[in-house]
Amino acid sequence: MSDRAERALAASALGGATRTGFVTVAEAGLRGMITVRGDLGARRMAAAVKAATGTAVPPPRRIVTKDDRAAAWMSPDELMIFVPYADAPRAAATLSASLAGEHALVADVSDARATFTITGPKADQVLRKLSPADLDALAEGEIRRTRIAQVAGAFWRSGPEQFTLITFRSVAGYVMALLETASRSGTELDP
Repeated sequence: MSDRAERALAASALGGATRTGFVTVAEAGLRGMITVRGDLGARRMAAAVKAATGTAVPPPRRIVTKDDRAAAWMSPDELMIFVPYADAPRAAATLSASLAGEHALVADVSDARATFTITGPKADQVLRKLSPADLDALAEGEIRRTRIAQVAGAFWRSGPEQFTLITFRSVAGYVMALLETASRSGTELDP
């Protein structure tokens, strides 16, 4: 089976599971994600990111978006590139070609990650229960790498009343159970 055929058959970790409590939590489906490691200040890195996403290399702890693509700062030498799922192999190949000869690593991690959305006026309360991150200090366009209970994750405000959370696919069921429990009606932090 070709890579394209396999990609067409791909399924998200939880099949789009959705639960509604005082907010709605949902597994957001397949998303193309590419890890890029290297010198984030290099001109070739800037050109590669611009070609893949239409955005600049983000400053520390920021995510920049353009349409259905984004670049997120993950560490001093790492970015996460977000593209439509079907475009990830081509975007990863383009990034690799653009960075050839540089000390850089490009890896399509789309199938190793799961994406969730937390939507509603009290969406922040779900994350306050699960993460030590200071949500009061989380600015629009800022991404935070942290713990979600006992697992690694990253999240950002993706709308006025919405957060997007990414975790490893291998813990998607655990994370969904955490989100469902933390969002049950009657458990609000300020009822």
